[in-house]
Amino acid sequence: MRIRLFSAGVSALAMAVVIPLAGQSATSTLPRTPDGKPDLQGNFTFSTITPLQRPEALKDKAVLTAEEAAAFERSENDRLNRDLYDPEKGQPSAGYPGRAQGGVLSYNDFWYERGDQLTKDRRTSLISDPPDGRIPFSAATRARQAARAKRSESEMYSDPESLSLVDRCILGFNAGPPMVSGTYNNNLQIVQTAGYVVIFNEMVHNARIVPTDGRPHGPVPRWTGDSVGRWEGDTLVIETINFKRETSLQGSTAKTKVVERLTRVDAKTIEYKYTVTDPDAYSQPWTASMPLRAIDEQLFEYACHEANYGMEGVLRGQRYREKNPPTKQ
Repeated sequence: MRIRLFSAGVSALAMAVVIPLAGQSATSTLPRTPDGKPDLQGNFTFSTITPLQRPEALKDKAVLTAEEAAAFERSENDRLNRDLYDPEKGQPSAGYPGRAQGGVLSYNDFWYERGDQLTKDRRTSLISDPPDGRIPFSAATRARQAARAKRSESEMYSDPESLSLVDRCILGFNAGPPMVSGTYNNNLQIVQTAGYVVIFNEMVHNARIVPTDGRPHGPVPRWTGDSVGRWEGDTLVIETINFKRETSLQGSTAKTKVVERLTRVDAKTIEYKYTVTDPDAYSQPWTASMPLRAIDEQLFEYACHEANYGMEGVLRGQRYREKNPPTKQ
């Protein structure tokens, strides 16, 4: 059953009636709100099998041919299928030898909602700049990541604060800002009124209320940053700064700045493009884009919250392992 999650106040915003401006033809122009702005409202998905970063195997190829794209989709969908995962041998390699039916990770593949197709332009990465399609991590960030990877399990799961913000259900791994296609919950609802736009993500049921009335950023750091918007022609530009800590992006810090651009392309599509800047994480700004595609479905409730029983179970399990170390085979 699909359910609506907005409170009465936010639901009221969605009641705004779309009325074409005088002199405009509803059949020849995109719909606009009563204040004349492009209407971005609706439910959308950004699921895609196109990865954020370009795979190393495709480092010299920004766009695939139709035949190459079809082969990539088949191979990638097979590789990501959790029901074909062999827990003893790890993720299958090319050719998928020795895979085991029924071997799973956290869930069976039925529960995943990742995309199964590349974007229509058949790009090999959502990142378009730098040209290599890779996140330009700074040397300091790579050093931090290497040190983090060497942590022991006891260090990784020592207390709630040691867990990531995603594990603690404070941030969604794909909800942003910026939004990035992930394994599930790649859906959102946009509600728009004069002076405000609300981006409601299915992941971690986060409602980002973005003022578009020209006000400056507030001084208080937030988990998802402080977002303010403005209209540049028919494009909604959202700038987000003042993150409390890192974002859901790899390597990011509280100094992250995200500039998102949402442009209505047609009745069913919004172009979503963003640029990320963080001098403490990346050697240069980087840019990615993906389409938001309209869907005729409502959003599901995502019951993930800090102090959930899953996090308690993770910490309890680690304490048990410390007292009862597994026997090496």
